[in-house]
Amino acid sequence: MNSTEMILSPYFFSLQRLPSVFLVFLLVLFGASGVKKESTLETMSDDELVNLVRTEKHVVVAFAQRDNDASEKLEDAILSLREDLVDALGAWVVKAENSAMARLYNPKAPNTPFAVYFRHGVPLLYDGELDEDLILHTFSNSKEPAVRELNDDVFEHLTQAATGATTGDWFVMFYGTSCVDCQRLQATWEAVAARLKARLNVARVNLELNGAATGRRFRVHKMPTFIFFRQGKLYRYPLDKLDVPSLASFATEWYRNARAEPVPTPLSPFDDLTQAIADWLRYTEWPWMVATGGSLVAIIALWAFCLRGRKKKVEKKQKKAK
Repeated sequence: MNSTEMILSPYFFSLQRLPSVFLVFLLVLFGASGVKKESTLETMSDDELVNLVRTEKHVVVAFAQRDNDASEKLEDAILSLREDLVDALGAWVVKAENSAMARLYNPKAPNTPFAVYFRHGVPLLYDGELDEDLILHTFSNSKEPAVRELNDDVFEHLTQAATGATTGDWFVMFYGTSCVDCQRLQATWEAVAARLKARLNVARVNLELNGAATGRRFRVHKMPTFIFFRQGKLYRYPLDKLDVPSLASFATEWYRNARAEPVPTPLSPFDDLTQAIADWLRYTEWPWMVATGGSLVAIIALWAFCLRGRKKKVEKKQKKAK
């Protein structure tokens, strides 16, 4: 190497290294931007969320409030689980901030952060501890809805409630399509089923469709009503607290404090018709209004008739006196 080459060699060395240094710089730059991009969950509007739930089989949503520490903790927990949720469930993982839909899935505490796992559109509420392992376990073991839908045709066959036979205990919600409170409890009831499915069966009966006879059999007159069936006895849930821990605890422990009733046998067609008529007369206002109005009309007519008769008698006496 001559003297000129020796002088220029450091510069050649620097020029040779320049592309590598520049490449590293680009990697660091884009890598940092990539981390920033993946540091939050994708936020969806209510319309976007409705469309996503309708079109995708599995969707996990963090319902959060803006500028809220508890919401940030929930988002961090779900965010750290995102890859696991995608791998285990094939789920979309997003968030909804200050969503009006929160009341549909957690009516008792819509302003607190919570997560909902939609399976084919059926929601499962998670509002427990922000334990990543527990969240992943709950969702991974609930890929399909756990609540059974029962009706008049299959209720006794599946539950064997009257005999207390081999199908196990059943916790049943009686609801109606027109009952708004009932619809808002769907995610909660699915969460109860997920928590209890290793111990007992959780189901629901639609009183306004094909479960009316079953409702009459158990004297269910309001919606929602919760009844726990165990070994030929039934226990009515007496509390107004409709959160997951309270409902789940009733089916495992608290039912012992409720009054045990013998499970009635299925009604015969004639008895069911009679009960349906009795319920209709009891809970429909206008027949009673008609009956009451008719009675009043009859009383007034009788009073007028009697008054008219007395008037005629007085007139006859006056004529005789003349």
